[in-house]
Amino acid sequence: MKIENQIIQSSNRPILPVWAIIPLYLIASFVFINISGGFLLISFSVFPKSESIYYVLTQKIILSASSMASVWACAIIFLKYVDRCPICELGMSIKGRWKDCLTGVGFAAVFYLIGFVASIGLGAIEITGIAFDLSVLTGTFFVYFAAAAMEEIMVRGYIQGRLMTKMNKWGAMAIASFIFSVMHISNPNIDIFPLFNLFLAGLLLGACYMYTRNLWFPISLHTAWNWIQGPVLGYEVSGSRMFPSIIQLHLPEENIINGGAFGFEGSILCTILMIAGTVLIISLQRTAPKNRKRG
Repeated sequence: MKIENQIIQSSNRPILPVWAIIPLYLIASFVFINISGGFLLISFSVFPKSESIYYVLTQKIILSASSMASVWACAIIFLKYVDRCPICELGMSIKGRWKDCLTGVGFAAVFYLIGFVASIGLGAIEITGIAFDLSVLTGTFFVYFAAAAMEEIMVRGYIQGRLMTKMNKWGAMAIASFIFSVMHISNPNIDIFPLFNLFLAGLLLGACYMYTRNLWFPISLHTAWNWIQGPVLGYEVSGSRMFPSIIQLHLPEENIINGGAFGFEGSILCTILMIAGTVLIISLQRTAPKNRKRG
């Protein structure tokens, strides 16, 4: 019996060490994204161009969904044929995860309520107008959902998940967070402090993943965070402004309180909130039952 178990374990070992697999996975994912994205852009060129926000939004939804599907497919291929482990290890099962989704959205809403009110109270931002378009607001949610799911599948589901099988979970979370921040290094208006905040964001999302052993908590938090930040409150999202927002903001001056051209993620208020949120999630994890399963 022992010999049979050893044979089974041996046959299920990854074909490469994790330090080699992760760079290969990143390369493969970006190749998949570029191939699918390039095909879609060629397809878009066949149709008449339009400056309509709905036309642009539709293209963004399709491109974001394609990127998410590419990363997801790549993760499944690597898990099955390179890591030789069950696909459920990715943590994408949605069954019974509605509480995780609601908690993620709730966290983001509370964070931005605190940060936005504090920014107004400190005179760091001013509201100059309000406009509401339900169809645009709904469409942008799907864009940010697909983008968040893509990054969470790649960084938390695959990279952090694989690292956690080979090393201390805190080290795995730190490495995955560093990779997450570096992935944004070409964003508009990036600087050292926003890059540091993106690393903290990675820690927060990584803690959410460790707490639930599933991706729907971090995906929901990540989606709501970006969506509330941009299309609702009118900040740049990680340095970019892609869509109109409900609230139009004016910055009396660009400073560390309002985040300047990078948006709220470049602010000291964001730093404080993300540290507090990460500590809270880790504290909840330590007091939660230790019988959570991946999937």
